[in-house]
Amino acid sequence: MTPRKRLMGVGAAALAASLVLSACGGGTGDDGGSSDAGAPITVGNTEPQNPLIPAMTNETGGGIIVTNLFAGLVYYDENGAVQNEVAESIESDDNVTWDITLQDGWKFSDGTPVTAESFAKAWDWGAQLDNATNLSYFYEPIEGFSYDENTSIIDEGGIEVVSDTEFTVHLKQAESDFPIRLGYAAFFPLPEVFFDDPDAFGESPVGNGMYKLSEWDHDTVVSVVPNEEYIGKREVQNSGVDFVIYTDEDSQYNDLLAGNLDIIKNVPASAFATFEDDLGDRAVNQPAAVTQVINVPEYVEDFQGEAGLMRRKAISMAIDRDGITETVYNGARTPAKDFTNPVINGWSDSIPGNEVLEYNPDEAKKLWDEAEDMDPVGDDFTLYIASNADSDHQSWIDPACNTIRQALGIECEFDAYPTFAEFLDDRDSRKIKGLFRGGWQADYPALSNFLGPIYGTGAGSNDMDYSSKAFDEKLKEGNAAPTIDEANVLYQQAQEILFQDMPGIPLWYYNTTAGYADTVENVSFGWDSDPILYPVTKAE
Repeated sequence: MTPRKRLMGVGAAALAASLVLSACGGGTGDDGGSSDAGAPITVGNTEPQNPLIPAMTNETGGGIIVTNLFAGLVYYDENGAVQNEVAESIESDDNVTWDITLQDGWKFSDGTPVTAESFAKAWDWGAQLDNATNLSYFYEPIEGFSYDENTSIIDEGGIEVVSDTEFTVHLKQAESDFPIRLGYAAFFPLPEVFFDDPDAFGESPVGNGMYKLSEWDHDTVVSVVPNEEYIGKREVQNSGVDFVIYTDEDSQYNDLLAGNLDIIKNVPASAFATFEDDLGDRAVNQPAAVTQVINVPEYVEDFQGEAGLMRRKAISMAIDRDGITETVYNGARTPAKDFTNPVINGWSDSIPGNEVLEYNPDEAKKLWDEAEDMDPVGDDFTLYIASNADSDHQSWIDPACNTIRQALGIECEFDAYPTFAEFLDDRDSRKIKGLFRGGWQADYPALSNFLGPIYGTGAGSNDMDYSSKAFDEKLKEGNAAPTIDEANVLYQQAQEILFQDMPGIPLWYYNTTAGYADTVENVSFGWDSDPILYPVTKAE
């Protein structure tokens, strides 16, 4: 995403030229939830990779926490529809200059006001290259952003603070889906205390969201409690949430069955055939804006050049997606037809070039042999697929390797990292020795979110170092389209370029396969697969 956002840590998120998002208004969460709401809700999670700073958070372990600690200009409801939060209105006559007005009365959990400057300075900090934020790519459309030198998008005229409740954003070009992006973590505000000591803030963040941090006991639990300063309409109904850190999903599931854990975000592969019987109407199995791929690092020599491209396509056609999704996931995954996701408006299953996603072992072997004739890797070559072992990814990597071995006549192995954080660190340090798993949970509900943040040159989640001028230009055309429908046509054309280059190998689309214990009520999961926590209550 998940760029959320976002690499998935545990896995088996039309506008006219003039857009006004009306204010949510309505109810508030003034008291931050009832004091007699009982024990906190417990949710299985992974240890956040980074400090809990919005612009630094692009993975799911930290993402679900950050989105509950902070409130943006807008948020996404259960179905992915955009709802105003801090924003009173977001307007533009040309999709280039956006005038944003805030609602009155918003405060951070330390009691300081949320102002236009809170947004402007947060975005400016996230955009400055010296701060090395994971989400800097999301500020690229704003005037003054640069990949070549450290610049301030405030000083360069990209953001203009008009008053405490008004600011204007100047983009480099028309961006029809800009308001849709504003519910993502990159666009959350920050209080003044952040700028005094960002490192300390990351350990003990102060947000303006539904919850505030109570405790972060690393590798054990992150505890949040209702934020009494929150005035949005998403009223918290519980006494707080404990995000309990696990290193494997089977333990989470067993704790859920025993009533020792309230909610799990992912059912382990070992329980796919039984979890709906085990949990009954507390089992969740619904489409989600999450896609799984195998990414191909550009720095791995065996996959460079024309021969390398043949190998990428050969590996893709050697993977039996239908067989794996049925036998491993009991149909709770759907074989991919593109690089995006069918939950998102504008999706298509007929992108030219997507035949490389079909299981075709004969053609795969032919391509592999042609690559060997051109630039051999040798008979002792082993294909490594890297991922974290604190989830159940071996359950699909092993059968994928089996079909690759059978089709191509090569060795294939799971390159297992003990923890998600260790895997991410080597991925970010460009130390992966083969291919690596990439799971993307959408940050915001638009096709562009599955493309630019992952495959755009220099993008924050482009961990393959892929760069294509043709792709970047087509993506830019799509972003500049006057309507979302017109943009989607161009995004499909951008995918044709990805199928030509294969910087990643799409595998399948996720269903949200999750569940909750009989200890809680009012549980639902959103379009992006995350549980919606504020309405959850302890069962009577």
